Amino acid sequence: MQAVVPYDERESADQRWMLEWIDAGYPLFRTAKPATPHRHLAVYAALLDEAARTLMLVDHAKAKAWLMPGGHVDPDENPQVTVARELDEELKIAPPFHPRFGADPFFLTVTETRPPHVHTDVTLWFVFSASQTVEIVPDPAEFSACRWFSLDDAAAWVGDFDPQMHRFMAKLTSALELAPVN
Repeated sequence: MQAVVPYDERESADQRWMLEWIDAGYPLFRTAKPATPHRHLAVYAALLDEAARTLMLVDHAKAKAWLMPGGHVDPDENPQVTVARELDEELKIAPPFHPRFGADPFFLTVTETRPPHVHTDVTLWFVFSASQTVEIVPDPAEFSACRWFSLDDAAAWVGDFDPQMHRFMAKLTSALELAPVN
């Protein structure tokens, strides 16, 4: 988490909160579904096809929103292992971490989830190198659809997404030296 260079004041505040939370010795891992303890580590996998300038998202069945694949970090599991495990379990793929961003988290968020099981996801966002041509087999129990979203088409980003998606996209497009999607 310390390796992440915050993009904005919100990410900087989330990073400080995360480090204080860890240092305070609070439980980090979900021990019982759906939300015990109330705050726990989660990961997102940003699947970036840089050549096509697209990002793959999943229509999450329970959240009723377009999200990145990912999930909760298991007790004592390294988040890098978690994010790779989740991609295998949820989409049957094993892409490499993006060479430009490496295996460290690229983005950090602390977000309260939606009802009915409101809790706080302390999320590490990783970037993977992916291709739209790779076969993806989504878990139908988790997702109702998968879709590649253009980084250049602002109209594609209208709808229900993770509440921090616009900030992630601003950081990603800035890092890729692309015009931001508004």
